[in-house]
Amino acid sequence: MNSLQYHELNIPQRLLMGPGPINIDPRILKAMSSQLIGQYDPIMTSYMNEVMKFYRNIFCTNNYSTMLINGTSRAGIESILVSLIRPRDKVLVLVFGRFGYLLCEIARRCHAQVYDIKVPWGNIFTSEQVEDAIKQIRPSMLLTVHGDTSTTMLQPLEELGIICKMYDILFYTDATASIGGNELETDKWNLDAVSAGMQKCLGGPPGTSPITFNTKTSELIRKRKCIEKGIKTSIHIDGSEEMIYSNYFDLGMIIDYWSPERLNHHTEATTALFGARECARLILQDGLENNIKRHKVHGTALVKGIEGMGLKIFGNSKYKMNNILGVVIPSGINGEQVRKIMLEDFAIEIGTSFGHLNGKIWRISTMGYNARKDCVMQTLSALDSVLNYLGYKTIHGAAVEAAWNYYEYNE
Repeated sequence: MNSLQYHELNIPQRLLMGPGPINIDPRILKAMSSQLIGQYDPIMTSYMNEVMKFYRNIFCTNNYSTMLINGTSRAGIESILVSLIRPRDKVLVLVFGRFGYLLCEIARRCHAQVYDIKVPWGNIFTSEQVEDAIKQIRPSMLLTVHGDTSTTMLQPLEELGIICKMYDILFYTDATASIGGNELETDKWNLDAVSAGMQKCLGGPPGTSPITFNTKTSELIRKRKCIEKGIKTSIHIDGSEEMIYSNYFDLGMIIDYWSPERLNHHTEATTALFGARECARLILQDGLENNIKRHKVHGTALVKGIEGMGLKIFGNSKYKMNNILGVVIPSGINGEQVRKIMLEDFAIEIGTSFGHLNGKIWRISTMGYNARKDCVMQTLSALDSVLNYLGYKTIHGAAVEAAWNYYEYNE
């Protein structure tokens, strides 16, 4: 056998300034290198309880049902939708980017009657647009992304929560890309269910999805309860409504697994839980408000630098996420060539987008461990050099100087 088939991993050093994943804080990597323990070891279950407590603070909620779904952020989305949407339910989806279409896709697979409203990419919805659609469609549930990285826009949610409460419909949001770097108030904004992902502002690796949902939502899930016969006892009673058509994403059983009963459902992804716990611990140790401010400061410094370079920002800047920026690729510049040189010659990754924005904008982030001054300055300097090399002439050094000038009064 050729021994070269079995060579060790040798990961190159990269500065990940694209839409995610991002570089991970060494303290999180250290936590994830810890030895495993059994899933019912009292130490392990105490860590699970701590994760629930920590993420209640991250989500700004008192919801008991706050836990991790083992899987990427899409697993969190699917667990909530498949557990709440019954076949033939009407759902309304707000589409202002690629990930609104993902919510439509998953809802269709739950056999919902899916209705959507759209705005041009780079914009957000007004509360009047949403209320008008709710009056017309009368859905049982409103689904939206909070921050859509494909367009870098952040949808305001507080007024939508008031509207959903007024019309007695469930309100779910996907906060994968926004949580930790932008304000998100689950209880204050009347959000019934929220899912998130680790690989953006929370600063961890993909593979775990924190979720939270309130008592009203939990009661609806319990009505569809269906416990596996291999673990069911005489004290366990199934719900009265149509079962949840997924075993792995059945939140009724996952609630029981995270409850004091610890009713077996799956084997918790121990290493991922250690990482998720450390992500939340670091944010809460610094203070959630400070963490959001850090993302805003470095995100704004990046904007100042890009503008200093003479480049245009994509979308309505009033509603831009703190942690990611869309940059319009200048006419005559091959965006993929720029990304290739940035990666190969500077070891810096930036992203493009999807659909009709693919090749039209770059997406550059300041998220998690990479929401730092040195990351911003390195990225601006490298992009400035590459653009000049390819014939797009800037005032050399103006980008870095603009960021420096901003930092002088805002650090």
